[in-house]
Parts: sequence; structure tokens; C-alpha cells
Amino acid sequence: MKNKRTVVIGFLGTQLDNGSGAARWEKWRPSVALTQYDDQVIDRYELLYTGKRFESLVQRVAQDIASVSPETALRTHDLPIDDAWDFEGVYGALYDFAQHYPFDPEREEYWIHITTGSHVAQICLFLMTEARYFPGKLLQTSPPKRQQAGNPGNYALIDLDLSRYDQIAQRFVREQQAGVAFLKSGIATRNARFNAMIDEIERVAVKSKAPMLLMGPTGAGKSFLARRVYELKKSRHQIDGKFIDLNCATLHGDGAASTLFGHIKGAFTGAGSDRPGLLRSAHKGLLFLDEIGELGLDEQAMLLKAIEEKRFFPVGADAEVHSDFQLIAGTNRDLAREVAAGRFREDLYARINLWTYELPGLAQRAEDIEPNLDFLLAQYGAETGERVRFNTEARARFMQFAISPAAAWSGNFRDLSAAVTRLATLSEAGRIGIECVNEEIGRLQRQWRHHVADEHGEVDLDTVMGAEAAAGLDLFDALQLRSVLQICRQSDSLSDAGRKLYAVSRAAKARPNDADRLKKYLARFSLEWEHCGRK
Repeated sequence: MKNKRTVVIGFLGTQLDNGSGAARWEKWRPSVALTQYDDQVIDRYELLYTGKRFESLVQRVAQDIASVSPETALRTHDLPIDDAWDFEGVYGALYDFAQHYPFDPEREEYWIHITTGSHVAQICLFLMTEARYFPGKLLQTSPPKRQQAGNPGNYALIDLDLSRYDQIAQRFVREQQAGVAFLKSGIATRNARFNAMIDEIERVAVKSKAPMLLMGPTGAGKSFLARRVYELKKSRHQIDGKFIDLNCATLHGDGAASTLFGHIKGAFTGAGSDRPGLLRSAHKGLLFLDEIGELGLDEQAMLLKAIEEKRFFPVGADAEVHSDFQLIAGTNRDLAREVAAGRFREDLYARINLWTYELPGLAQRAEDIEPNLDFLLAQYGAETGERVRFNTEARARFMQFAISPAAAWSGNFRDLSAAVTRLATLSEAGRIGIECVNEEIGRLQRQWRHHVADEHGEVDLDTVMGAEAAAGLDLFDALQLRSVLQICRQSDSLSDAGRKLYAVSRAAKARPNDADRLKKYLARFSLEWEHCGRK
């Protein structure tokens, strides 16, 4: 197969390539030197220059290249650049050149010469090669150590396809893994769905400034994750301002707009001085608005303008103010339903719904309870200076309860954190024993009993399956079915309910199919998941 033709694209060196008379051959001129290598033939040279004032130099360089390398076809291009140090002008001219140039990578190899031209031109060539507008390699040349006629110096090629460099690729992988570990606070979480979500959040956090929406129940860790995203971006020098955290459920009445957008003195009764507002406090930083579904419609409209335009009116002001903040929103509501019900603006929902992640509750991440338990114990030790550990029996007892259907974890990680704090505080000589664990389990069960009774009252079988069918059940079947349906109503999916109901027996099966077992059980009573699951 015939080798590809070598094509160089580069600027004329208005100083380096200059020279006249026979003395010019005594100095190193990079554009000419490129065509003097014995081991490398340049098939075509695309020489870029700017303006008629350099045409005589272009002609002299063209003549010299023709004399030392007749094989090289030289083509010159006068680019419309008024100021070689104006980034916008240089980049625009090179972009237009690249868009119209007939690149043919299958037959030609392109070397982008970055030794000549202004520093701005060199930077633009680098950026456009990195972005593949110029589908080639960077070419760097240097003069010989001793000036000598006919010595072309040295050249080096730089391929910006980083996937070709194993060590660099490995460093990027390590950096990405470190970012993921940072977002998880170093907790070795095991839930595959959660881990995949954090992997994506890490990539989005370091590449995007677009709003992010975190959904999930109270206590699932939305505020904690938002702060970690902020700290990750700040460690990468992608953000300079503050982290501002606000629970929108705490905003009431006329004070809501003032808290968010600020006000001017005299805007309303009691406004004795100007107030900047949290959006301005978050300038160049990150604003986390938890429970964003609690915002009023007027505040939602103002927030949408602030997100899109980075400008808004403080309460009572005639002039707009500016704030360039990044938004992360949190909610435990289904905002799509809120939009349908007219309680949340559709345009704001569309704007914050680009990157949406649903954080599962602790009960849906049973395999992550143990690593979080270890993390919380270590955190307690760091804060108090006291090393606290479970004894073997106590740990086994707590974990057995923690991952069982009896553990509602209605407060999610807040409940777990509170439980660990109580256990550690009541431990004897830094050891948590079985009696301490049993007392804590009883405390949690009493705490959750009211929650379960309120949220999941006794199932009315007459309503679920019809009075006639319900009347035909034995008391044993009726009691069991009510309990099963209560678990179904507390679960996010058929599989989730099955895991809770068959938590013990599934461990003995090589391939447990909890969903199928539950589906068959419900079918005995002519019931389907769609009529039994969470509403």
C-alpha cells in the first residue's frame, strides 16, 4: 500500500523566515528548514500569511523551498487577519480556512506547524487540532545547536489523540476514579445502580455547568451530594465562589423573593437596607435549592430568568443585577406530576431537567448499609477521639435487622447516622454489645411504627379485589395478603417488593427470582402488580 502524502500547514515566520542575500542560508529559517530533511519529504506545504506587506517574503520563501525541495508543492493563503494578536480574529480566520479546506485523511497525513506565527496563532492552531478541525498532528521544530548552513535543525510530532498514550489514559482513569470516590466520601458502596449514577454525576460535574436535578426522599443525601459536587469542582479550579444551600420549604410569603433575589432599601415595610439575596451570594459558585417544588409560581418565573440570562431584578429595583451561578436543585416530589397539576412551571422544569438523578432511599440500598455503618463509626471516632467498634455478635444482629423488611429507614441516612451516634455514645469502653444493639432496634421500631401506620394503613381487601372475592378468603389468607400488599405499597417495583418479602429464603437460591415469585403469588388472587404497587 502506498504511503500517505505528507502535508504541512503553518504560518509564515515573519521574523524567523526573514532574510535576504546569500547570508540568509547561514541562518535557521523554520519554514524552509522543514523541506531540507534527508529522511522526510514534504509533499505539500500550505503556507499561511496575513496581508500584502508580507508577499515579497512569501515569494522569497517559496523560491527557496523550490530550490532545496522541488518535490514540495507550495500553496500560499492570505488569511483575512487584521491583528495577529487578536484571538477572536485569528481563530475565526483559521476556522473558516479549516471548514473550506479539502482534507483527505485517508490519503494524506497533516502536520500542523506551531513554531511560526504569533503566540495567539500557535494557540489557535493547537486548539483547532485538539478539536479535530485540523485532523492531524502538531509539528514543533527547533534550530540546530550550532548555526550551520544546510543544517535544518530538529523536528518533533505530537499526536493529540490521548487515547494513544497509555500512561496519560491511565492517569485520566485514576483521576476519574478519585473524583467518584470523593463524591462518595470514600465509602465503598456496593449498590450497582447507585455506583453507576455517581460515575455519571462525576463526569457531568467536571464537564458541564448546566443545572442538575437531584430527586429522592428526605434524608437520601441530596444536600450532601450537592456539596461534594461543589467541592469537587472547586478542587479542579472550575468554580471560585461559595456554596449556598437553601431549603425552599423554609420560604414563606413575601420574604421568599427577597431571600432569593434580594431587595433594595424601602422596597417594602421593614426593608431598612439593601439585601443582596442568595443568588448574588452564589456568584461564580454553586446554589443548591432543596425542595424546589415548594417555590411559588412567581419565584419560579424569576428563577428561570436568572438561570437563562444570569440577570434578574431584586425586589423593588428598576435595574437588573448579574450573578453567574451554577444550580443544583433537589426535590422529593414528582415534578412532572406537579407540572401536570399546574403547581410547577413547565418551562422551569424543562430547564432544570437536563441532568436528573434519583437518589434511592436507604431501604433500596440495603447492600450499602454496612459500608456506611463503618464510615459513620470512623466519623464518630474522628470527631470525639474515641475508637468505637461492634463486637461480632452485636454487629451481626444489627446488620440482620438493618437489611430486613422490618427496617423502614423512613428517615434514610439520617436515621442510620442517629442510630450509630446513639450506639457509639452508649457503648462500654468503645465496644458496642448485643444489649445496646437490641435496645437501639427497639427504639427504631417504635420510631417507625407511627410512620408506617400513617403512611401505610391497613389494606382494605374489599377495595383491592372486590367484596365478593375478599369474603371468600380464609382468615389466614386474608391476613397474609394484607401484609403482602402493605409491603407492595411501600416498594418502588415488583423486584423491590420481592426482595423484601423473600429476604431470607432468597439467600438459599443460586438464582433468586423474587419478582416472579411475587407475581405468581398475586396471580393466585387474580391481582397484578399495577394495582398493588406504590401509587
